[in-house]
Amino acid sequence: METIYLILVIVLFLLAASDLIVGVSNDAVNFLNSAIGSKVASFRVIMAVAAVGILFGAVFSSGMMEVARKGIFNPGMFYFTEIMIIFMAVMITDVILLDVYNTIGLPTSTTVSIVFELLGAAVAMASIKLFMTADSMLSVGDFINSSKALAIISGILLSVAVAFSVGALIQYLARLAFSFNFKKRMKYLGAIWGGIAFSAMTYFLLIKGLKGVSFISTENIKWISDNSMELILYSFIGWTVLLQLLYWLFRVNILKMIVLVGTFSLAMAFAGNDLVNFIGVPIAGYNSYELYTATQGADANTMLMDGLAGKVPTPTGFLIVAGFIMVLTLVFSKKARSVVQTSLDLSRQGAGTERFKATRVSKILVRGSINMSNGIKKVLPAKLVQTVENQFEPYKDKEEEEKDPPMFDLVRASVTLTVASILIAFGTSLKLPLSTTYVTFMVAMGTSLADNAWGRESAVYRISGVMSVIGGWFLTAFSAFTVAFVLVYLFHFGELYAIFGMVLVVVYIVYRTHLHHKKAAAESEEEEQTIDDFSEENIAAKSTKTIIKNLQKVIEEYDSIIIGLETEDVKKLRKVKKDIDKNTAKTKYLKDHLKVIVDKLREDSTDTAYYFVEVLDYMREMLHSISFIAGPALEHVDNNHKPLLKEQIDELRELHEIHSRLLNEIIKSLETCDFSSQEEILEISQSYLDAIVRINKKQFKRLKNAKAGTKNSMLFLNLISESKQMILQAVNLYKSHRDFINYNNEG
Repeated sequence: METIYLILVIVLFLLAASDLIVGVSNDAVNFLNSAIGSKVASFRVIMAVAAVGILFGAVFSSGMMEVARKGIFNPGMFYFTEIMIIFMAVMITDVILLDVYNTIGLPTSTTVSIVFELLGAAVAMASIKLFMTADSMLSVGDFINSSKALAIISGILLSVAVAFSVGALIQYLARLAFSFNFKKRMKYLGAIWGGIAFSAMTYFLLIKGLKGVSFISTENIKWISDNSMELILYSFIGWTVLLQLLYWLFRVNILKMIVLVGTFSLAMAFAGNDLVNFIGVPIAGYNSYELYTATQGADANTMLMDGLAGKVPTPTGFLIVAGFIMVLTLVFSKKARSVVQTSLDLSRQGAGTERFKATRVSKILVRGSINMSNGIKKVLPAKLVQTVENQFEPYKDKEEEEKDPPMFDLVRASVTLTVASILIAFGTSLKLPLSTTYVTFMVAMGTSLADNAWGRESAVYRISGVMSVIGGWFLTAFSAFTVAFVLVYLFHFGELYAIFGMVLVVVYIVYRTHLHHKKAAAESEEEEQTIDDFSEENIAAKSTKTIIKNLQKVIEEYDSIIIGLETEDVKKLRKVKKDIDKNTAKTKYLKDHLKVIVDKLREDSTDTAYYFVEVLDYMREMLHSISFIAGPALEHVDNNHKPLLKEQIDELRELHEIHSRLLNEIIKSLETCDFSSQEEILEISQSYLDAIVRINKKQFKRLKNAKAGTKNSMLFLNLISESKQMILQAVNLYKSHRDFINYNNEG
């Protein structure tokens, strides 16, 4: 049996390696958001700073099994076999849960996930023991420390509200002090702000980053805690003087220093304290195995695990390996960048594609905020209001104008890191169970709100996004508890077959989500590359290429729809609808990023921009028409309604033949930039419209003679109507693109 348990311990460590990868991918947003969003340095430099912070945090961590030490459950109440089942359920749940969040690009708390997984698994095992024992004196409360879960829930609520509010307030005051044209005021305010920021980060590293470090004694940590105010005061004075001297002598950019040091400190604290979320359970499993093997001949089914009640130290070798895995994940994980991107999208200063849709709640909140703001402005003196608004007036430095500007400036980045450091350190000193992820994310959202990043163009979408992320946090706790609970029952009754079966399921899920994310990331990069490639010189050529590609797609999809209707092939129609929706989304992406494209054109290129937009609109209308054909066709077949009559299919093929001839003629004209075939194109379109009239009359005759039912007629008439609209838009597209090409050639 020892061999079996050794294999389980090895599996736990393999799961830990996987958990490190998915965990770092999710938690990277905590320390990368501000640096990447403000473009404080090159991507490589930012990653190097974060990597060094992670290595320091991992190596200097004492590696204590924090969640076990705080007593989520009482290990002395469980046997060795039961403990191993609990740990296997926890690790498998954690890998699946965090990987799902990474794939959809939402940040969540690894601390909350591991705690509620332990709680769910322990409750499940306790309930099994209670069902199997005749001792009515025991209850679940004897096995579980439920107060820990309640403390974490309250910590979530408290940290969310406080972090958002404090972040918004400090950012508002900082912007009043610096304005967006902050470089001038850095001469006399920069060192003071730097002193505050570095003092906060120094305190943060002492309280949070060095908490539990093996080479610092408990007495020293207590001394730091008892003399916090003096340390902060002396740090502020020392840093302020030093930064002012560095600015005078070397013109050091104080804000860049704050952001880079803040990135390092948060990365170090993350690795030093959150590492136990990923390797703590496997280490506890390893220690359990050591206790079991130390007692020769002990029965695994009756050996209570009292030995786990104390502290569980982690060997330094494990910490070093874990640190390197975290660094490699940080550098190579594309899922980490997806999670960071979600936070950046919700906090960026400029416009762009909004990932989340507006909700009724977000609309009500925005409308209420506008009314409240207008009411306050009426009460305050007009001169004061104007002065404050001037401080929030966007500023563009023409000398340093960038084609790809940062999502927000260094002032906001420094505020976000400073406030997050202060709150995390303060909460830790008070022994509050808060989450690093929740604090850093909500501070970033609060600073965004105060910085007018959530303008009237984007506020409803940003609020919806924040609410979705917060909702996901509570879903984390529920999902972690539930899945771990179910897995314990499965492993208890299914034994080794269930355990190794679930390990294979985990491998499959991670592999599938990796492929899904890789595909989605590739499509996103392709869209971004398409936008980046547009310029004054190639806009006509790229526009022509995009139109031709879409026209060819329309011909193919229309033919597939007819075949799908004729053969009643739901799978084929569903694929057609999916492909059309994907193409429509790509053209919407172009329209949403119209400002980015127009900015790449010359200032006197108003006509070029006008024609480009007109062409884009006609192309979108064509794709909408084919979408409105595919949707009802799929619904009709999927609902098992009567198929179209043979003569109706023949009429659709007749229309498609004319339709294909017309679009191919347009494609030929666009490819050669020869518009002499315009008359022929108009003749073909007219013959198509004539055919539409004739086919419509036949359909009404069939309807009157009861040859076609209501559902049949509704579908067929819709197909004919949308086909007509598609052809009209195709002709308009052709004419508009002709004018676009001719204008560019004349220019």
